[in-house]
Amino acid sequence: MATVELRFSAQPEHVRTARLVAAAVARRAGVDEAVLDEVRLAVGEACSRAVGLHRSHGITAPVSVALTEEEKAFSIEVGDSVPDPGADPAESGAPDASDADGEGEDEMGLAVISGLVDDVEVRSGAGGGVIRMSWPTADAAVPS
Repeated sequence: MATVELRFSAQPEHVRTARLVAAAVARRAGVDEAVLDEVRLAVGEACSRAVGLHRSHGITAPVSVALTEEEKAFSIEVGDSVPDPGADPAESGAPDASDADGEGEDEMGLAVISGLVDDVEVRSGAGGGVIRMSWPTADAAVPS
């Protein structure tokens, strides 16, 4: 299982770089060419969402992206450091994330990602959130 990890400061201009790297790694992992645009768009949405969350909550920690090539799938995890509103912010040392600022944009981004990716999982906790997306590779497409 090969993994490429990116960390970038929460600046919108870095999202494009993450999209380009994700597409290149997905192509190398064997994701179908017809799906690469979906990979780019989904990663762009997930990274933009993480950047927006960091900026709106004053978090200076980097956004993380892990691109993993597995036997029959390619997965991407985009992580933020914004604690779940239900979590105790005192435990994480981060500002209270329970305000509703940007909540509509957040939901719209998740809706776009869900429309682009069949296999998507969203998790959040006191340490932040993760969007995990995966696509089949050419090895998984046609069983022999």
